[in-house]
Amino acid sequence: MGVTSLDNHLYVLRGNKSSKEIEVYDIDSYRLLRCLTVPGLGNRDDIVACAYNRCAYISDWSHNSVHRVALSYATVTHWPVNDTPARLSLTYRHSVMVSCWKVRKIKEFSTDGQLLHVLTLSQDVVSPLHAIQLSSGQFIVCHGGISSQLYRVCLIGSDGSVVKSFGGLPGSGSQQMNVPVHMAVDRNEFVFVVDVNNDRVLLLSPQLTYVRDVVSPEQLRWKPRRVQLDSTRGRLYVADNEFKHGKYTAGRAVVVSV
Repeated sequence: MGVTSLDNHLYVLRGNKSSKEIEVYDIDSYRLLRCLTVPGLGNRDDIVACAYNRCAYISDWSHNSVHRVALSYATVTHWPVNDTPARLSLTYRHSVMVSCWKVRKIKEFSTDGQLLHVLTLSQDVVSPLHAIQLSSGQFIVCHGGISSQLYRVCLIGSDGSVVKSFGGLPGSGSQQMNVPVHMAVDRNEFVFVVDVNNDRVLLLSPQLTYVRDVVSPEQLRWKPRRVQLDSTRGRLYVADNEFKHGKYTAGRAVVVSV
């Protein structure tokens, strides 16, 4: 249900497994190399790998925590978020950003779990699921909730206010989304958005205007859940998952050239 990459390895976070939660593949042959176990990991939500600190971070919403896995030694530590975490991203300072969807907050932590900063989002940003910091210090946030019937990708200022947005009421048109859940941003600040209920990945310009569908329903077997951009290789990795009766029952990683 989650995918990230580092160097020559692709890391796949599996859902609803009691052990061997992270599968490690060769990034070119896609051959399974090994599995990593994360003791104490509950209901996992997202994974992101950090080249600077040589580790992977996993959000755990059943324990309201983040787990840090040192990839060289597979040693694991964790720290509390003190709110329900959703998706993760890394800042230019190599710190970890955690989207806290129930309280409309973005929390920034150091690699050892020290709380560095808390950004409270404006009232109209309902259920923020994923946030990515831009080089300007602003943020790209995808959000939406049943209560608001508003599904958007927003540019957020350093004070938490909405600068501009894409989307609105749910739909399947080129100007609409139906539950955006995860994103990736390239070096030119184009935004890849996982539009889960429309079974696609959208590409938005830095001005948050629609460019095209990068991944279509025909390229997926189930539902897209997470996305990872490998700018060096020109690849987009999409976690394609089947979700039945409240749990993940099957999944695969779809690789798309971009």
